[in-house]
Amino acid sequence: MSALGPEVLGRILDEHAAALVLYARQWCDSPEDVVQEAVLALVRQRTPPAEVAPWLFRVVRNGAIAAARRSGRRHRREQAVAAARDEWFLPTEGDGLDAAAASAALAGLPLEEREAIVARLWGGLSFDQIGKLSGTSSSTAHRRYQTGLAALRERLGVTCPDENPPKKN
Repeated sequence: MSALGPEVLGRILDEHAAALVLYARQWCDSPEDVVQEAVLALVRQRTPPAEVAPWLFRVVRNGAIAAARRSGRRHRREQAVAAARDEWFLPTEGDGLDAAAASAALAGLPLEEREAIVARLWGGLSFDQIGKLSGTSSSTAHRRYQTGLAALRERLGVTCPDENPPKKN
């Protein structure tokens, strides 16, 4: 149990919370989380520090710097993984599909449509299987697939090839 009562803790928060958040914002993108962790650390203290405000500012500073480091490492790791991953489309020779543009267009689709397209084209799943996977009906999976393909065609400026080409005489 904390040596600080709820009234004392409430007063400390009223007096210092806004300044602590502003202080933490200098280093990280999640200052409210850092302040919350600092307050929890204060509550866990068996004996409260002699000077609570400077103690809180030190804990917030250390927490914010640590959060910024974690965020930077996560960002670098995500960038490295993104750079190392295989492209969605293989580059083609000649006037084929631009792989980078197609990847960007696919990434820009709503998740449901992208999921249906990837599961169908790269996973080889049926619409019934896609529906079960996504918790929808097979007709909804088909509609999402068709809607996604139409959006890709529009974004890429590609027309749909005729399924029944005219007969040559």
